[in-house]
Amino acid sequence: MKKAILAVLAVTAGMMAVNASAQTTPWQVRARAVHIDPADKSDPLGGVGASDRLSVSKKTIPEVDISYFFTKNIAAELVLTYPQKHDVRLDGKTIGTFKHLPPSLLVQYHFMPDAQFSPYVGAGINWTTFSKNKILDGAASLEHDSFGLAVQAGVDYKLDKNWSLNLDIKKIQIRSDVMIGGVKASKVKVDPVLIGVGVGYRF
Repeated sequence: MKKAILAVLAVTAGMMAVNASAQTTPWQVRARAVHIDPADKSDPLGGVGASDRLSVSKKTIPEVDISYFFTKNIAAELVLTYPQKHDVRLDGKTIGTFKHLPPSLLVQYHFMPDAQFSPYVGAGINWTTFSKNKILDGAASLEHDSFGLAVQAGVDYKLDKNWSLNLDIKKIQIRSDVMIGGVKASKVKVDPVLIGVGVGYRF
């Protein structure tokens, strides 16, 4: 949590170096601290029984997004972070870790772009790549890539013509097969809810 907040503050400090008196452009950058809350739904390991289910740890991460406004109401948002490490648990016991990189691209509709309180909704796609699988001492791994849908709702609270505060909630479809010895042993539905707070700067 502290690392995520420090990363957001560092990005904010960098944005403050930009001349705030400049005319606004179609570009906006936000920095957020985001809490990842996985759905933790999986098939039983081996496909039998009601136990032996895998789960993925919750985590708070730093996030940066870049938005481009085609019109006052319509924008595209690219959501970025660096590879994130998660624990994998089997019936509550940690059995390993993995890293994932989950960029998302969404199209947004901003209902009241000129208002101080400006809500929006968005929908798009997520691509997640898994790496550095260390599950069951390397005996198990997650499938390399996951493609899924992403939806969001949020609000910007404008402080002035450049700066704003932001609250954002996303639901992302992230799913992967668990492979043991090259054979599918389970399917994990990470499908996290992401709750983010941060600051934005309109150039």
